[in-house]
Amino acid sequence: MWKLIKLEYRKNNIKKYLWGAVAAAVLLGIFMFALAFLGIANDPDTGVPDAAPGNEVISASVELFTSMVFLVFTSVMLSTFIVSAYKNKTMNLMFSYPIKRQKIIASQMAAVWIFNFTALVLTKLLLYGTILIGSRFMASSFILDYHMGSLGFYIQLLLKSAVIVSMSFIALFTGLAMKSSKAVIVTSFLLVFLTQANVGDFTLADNAVFPVILTLISLLFAFLSVCGAEKKDLI
Repeated sequence: MWKLIKLEYRKNNIKKYLWGAVAAAVLLGIFMFALAFLGIANDPDTGVPDAAPGNEVISASVELFTSMVFLVFTSVMLSTFIVSAYKNKTMNLMFSYPIKRQKIIASQMAAVWIFNFTALVLTKLLLYGTILIGSRFMASSFILDYHMGSLGFYIQLLLKSAVIVSMSFIALFTGLAMKSSKAVIVTSFLLVFLTQANVGDFTLADNAVFPVILTLISLLFAFLSVCGAEKKDLI
């Protein structure tokens, strides 16, 4: 399996995605620093952050923007690695190997998941670390509600990152079902809205049960995508 994953990285020129993830991390870092210390989100009349109730803490913004960026980024990679491979017939070559189709699809999904989970975790650590260092010299507009010396901080960070990256499997399943790369991207944006947007006074972003349910659904769709590969005709 690891050999197949490394093959996927070479075949899809993983360096361009690496640079894309680095660029996303840097831009997010600059934006979050400006948000926390330069007052770009402050109300001009009150001088306090113009944030919805419950979002006065910096972690809410970090989780929101990193989740949005990397959910879409992961879906783009899945679209290129798998859906586009069906459409441009390069999957013909992969399926000609003396390896089960299911194992090939699973290796492609694992390659994307591992890359983006690692990138998301490192990006979050960069943002939280940058803000923590900045708070030693400047006053933050948002409340710093995290403690990087706590084990719980890292457990929560890893679990949340795993949930976000796994959600992209829902977008992949939709793209394969509709035989469309664009459907993968559109679905990822819909998932961002579903998990982060407020509906009236209710937000699924703060619902503890919803991420668990969504993760189980994501894993189910990942299982169905892998199982369907054995009998799927080429698009």
